[in-house]
Parts: sequence; C-alpha cells; structure tokens
Amino acid sequence: MTAPSYTVFRSRSAVLPDGSRAADVVVRDGKIAEVLPHGAATGGELVDLGDLALLPGLVDSHVHVNEPGRTEWEGFATATRAAAAGGVTTVIDMPLNSIPPTTTPHGLDAKRKAAEGRIFVDVGLWGGAIPGNTGDLEPLHRAGVFGFKSFLAPSGVDEFPHLTGDQLEQALTELARIDALAIIHAEDPAVLDAAPQQPGPHYADFLASRPDDAEATAVAGLLETARRTGARVHILHVSSAAVLPLLRQARADGVQVTAETCPHYLTLAAEQVPDGDTAFKCCPPIRDETNRDLLWQALADGEFIAVVSDHSPSTPDLKHLARYGGDGDFAAAWGGIASLQLGLPAIWTEARARGFALTDVVRWMSAGPASLAGLCTKGAIAPGMDADLVAFDPDADFTVDPEGLHHRNPVTPYAGRTLTGAVRTTWLRGRVVNVDADAQPLGRLIVRGEA
Repeated sequence: MTAPSYTVFRSRSAVLPDGSRAADVVVRDGKIAEVLPHGAATGGELVDLGDLALLPGLVDSHVHVNEPGRTEWEGFATATRAAAAGGVTTVIDMPLNSIPPTTTPHGLDAKRKAAEGRIFVDVGLWGGAIPGNTGDLEPLHRAGVFGFKSFLAPSGVDEFPHLTGDQLEQALTELARIDALAIIHAEDPAVLDAAPQQPGPHYADFLASRPDDAEATAVAGLLETARRTGARVHILHVSSAAVLPLLRQARADGVQVTAETCPHYLTLAAEQVPDGDTAFKCCPPIRDETNRDLLWQALADGEFIAVVSDHSPSTPDLKHLARYGGDGDFAAAWGGIASLQLGLPAIWTEARARGFALTDVVRWMSAGPASLAGLCTKGAIAPGMDADLVAFDPDADFTVDPEGLHHRNPVTPYAGRTLTGAVRTTWLRGRVVNVDADAQPLGRLIVRGEA
C-alpha cells in the first residue's frame, strides 16, 4: 500500500503569522504546502491535535553546545535532544567554550565534524571575533557562519579573549565591509574591576559585583563604535533596563542595532535567589523584580527582537553547588544558566500571567530569532516554510525535575518550580523527533543564506 503523499496537521489553535485560529496545515516533502480552514483538507495522513496548540518550531539563536573540547559540560547530542523536547527545532551554537573555538576555518571544520550525524534538530554556527583573527572573519563568513560573537569583558575561557576598544573598532570595520552581523556580550571591564568583589554564598554580593552600569557603559561605547563604522550589531542577553534608553536613542539616530533578552531575566528575580544556589549564576546577572518588569514592558513595546536561552551549562562541580559537595561560592562558580528545554514553558508561565498570548511568545521565540539570523524558512507556519512544528498543551502544569531533562548535567535554576505549558510532540520537516538516546538524529547542519 502506498504511503500518503502528504500529511495534514489539524488543530483548533494553530499559531499563524496573522494570529491563532483553527486550521489544517498541509505538509509535503518536509515543507508547509498550504494552510487551510479547519477540516478543509482531504486525503493524506491526518494528525489531529484537537485542542492542543500547533506552534512553529522555536529558534534558539544563543546556545553553548561546548563540543568539541568540553563535552563533559554539554554536547551536540544531549543539547539537541533537550532542544527538541522543549519545542526548539533550530539552534545556533556559540563559538566559545568548545576547543578549538569557532574563530578560524579550522575551528569551524572541527565543529562541523563533531556535529555531523549527532544532531536531533537543525544547527547553525556563529563565528567569533577575537583579538588577532580579523583575517579569518571573511573566510568564516563565506563558509556560512551566521555572524560573529565578541566579548567586551573577559569571557571566562582563555581561548576566547575579549576585545579592547581599538580591537572592537577594527573588528566592526571589517564586519561592516563584509556585511556580517556582530553579536556582542556587553559588559565593561573597568566598571567590573571597580565594583566590590566579595566572594561567598550571598547572591547580593555577587549582584553588586556586576552592576547595571557595567552593561550600560559597554553598550554606550559599542553603539558609538557601530555609529562610526556602520556595522550591524546585536546586543546579547540584556539583563539591565538601564540599557533600554541607549538602544532607543541609537535606533532613532539610525544605528543598526537589535537586542535580545533571556527567559531567566524575565521569569526569575534577585529576591528569589537562595544564598548558595549557584545554579542561578549567570553573567550579566539576574536582577531585581522592578528591573524585570521594565524588561517585560520593553518586550511588549517591541524593543527586543528575540527571547533566547543563553543555554550555558557546566558540570556540577564547576557550579560549586552545595548539594553536590560544593561551597556555594557565587564568585568562584561558573556563570551560566542551563534552560534550553524549559524556555518555552518558563516564558509561557510568566507571559500568560501578564496577559500575553501564544502569538506573542511565538513572535519572541520563533519568528524573531529566525529573522535575526536570516533564517528565511524557519519561524512561521506558512506556505514554503520548513514543516518544523510543535504540539503544545498551554494548560498543562508540571514540576521541573532536573533528572528528567535531556541536557547533560542535571543542573537548572528551575528545579522544583511548577511551570505551565508542555510540549507533547516536536516535528522537524514533518517528521517526529524522537529524543531517546538511541533514536535516529534527524537534524541537519545549516549555513547562512541556505535555510
């Protein structure tokens, strides 16, 4: 018997570019062929989701996979299984924390070889702009990286040093010449050096060591450099509302700048962080509730193009967690949040409580990051797009058990929290993604301009 030549995904709540409505989504050869009224499609294989919402697969443009070189922290197989389990069908991997970093064509080749045949969702790669590699930027751009990450303060790993002011000018001048996107971790090292440094388990001490002014000063300098060079720049993981007026003014002045924030800045707050619980440590840090509200207002006003995870895991010992025998020292712990699988329910839990809809969440976590990266076949349920789809139950509650997550190490600040919204099934190009460890990976490596 011949298999059906197409599949119909039927939902009473399909989240489409023009809003949510009941619809039939017809998929042929891994692509969305048509979007029809609910019940209008005939023939084909029917996947009837009933009242489950049908979302486009999320795009997470800020993920640290750490492979090759630090696979005890994370790896392509574990990270992409976690992504699929969380409704993320495309990730773009950051160039650092792997060894070698993606700062040369050799590093890019090593990354691609490590990923080949081991990814459960589609994966693209960022390049890195560091001191001394200006000559590598154009070859990496030609090879298909999606843009170039730089730090303005120490990154935490020796093989990916930060740029000084003069080096940033040189890098942005070259990136403007080749029309490549610069994505920037913006904290000012002089402000950080002048801030009080008090080791120990008290979160308030750690927060004081990474003040708002570190972000604001770095962003102000970056925007001036972008204005001079004409480069396109994107501010990564904005945690401080002090940055927002600078972004507004720069855009009004014609600077090509976008910005993102992350689930942990929108759903967690400094007042909630227990002393010694270094699972909450990230840089820049989680700030107070008033700041969080201002970030939500900026998100509602369209000031952020994306909400992405900044998934940056490590082994429990590097987090100095007391429950694993550590001392809970925030100053010594690795700064990174592990949340790739939980971003969608975390954001939906908070967004719904604040009066937002799934259409908003899809704009922030799918369409927005796809646009940032130039992914023209991702981020929407529309004809011609990849059939990357998610069945999502917006009313299901669950309690986060770290042992049930797919990323390599069971560490997350969401442990024990009750979240609302559960991913029931994820499809990549119309095929169900099985996230079991022995399942066949379906993902592809994608390059700029081809996805």
